[in-house]
Amino acid sequence: MDFFPQEYYEFFVVFNEGDYYTGHDLLEAIWLTDRSNLFIKGLLQMTVALYHYEYGNVKGACEMMKAAKIYLTPYKPHFWNLDLEPVLYFIEQCLELMPPHIDRVPFSASHTLPELPTYYINLEE
Repeated sequence: MDFFPQEYYEFFVVFNEGDYYTGHDLLEAIWLTDRSNLFIKGLLQMTVALYHYEYGNVKGACEMMKAAKIYLTPYKPHFWNLDLEPVLYFIEQCLELMPPHIDRVPFSASHTLPELPTYYINLEE
């Protein structure tokens, strides 16, 4: 069995709970110890994108999702016990739904944005 930083395992729990802010913090803790880990950077960008979108920063969310796709694609199909095909499919779905003509909306209006799909990310054994 492979062993990864504890924060990596904790990330899956908080991501699946929709706590993208904490997920960002957990991944950032890993990335700050190894900035060459572009896989973690890709997951970090995806998580930040979801957080930004929730708060109405559509343009920032789109940019982060595009960056996540670029960082994660070279690691498919599997890396660190994660099947990246569904992750990349989720990113594509999000990019298709995020309105490209909107920069940002106030948080009070963020509920008017298209709803992104629910995605539960899981490690493979």
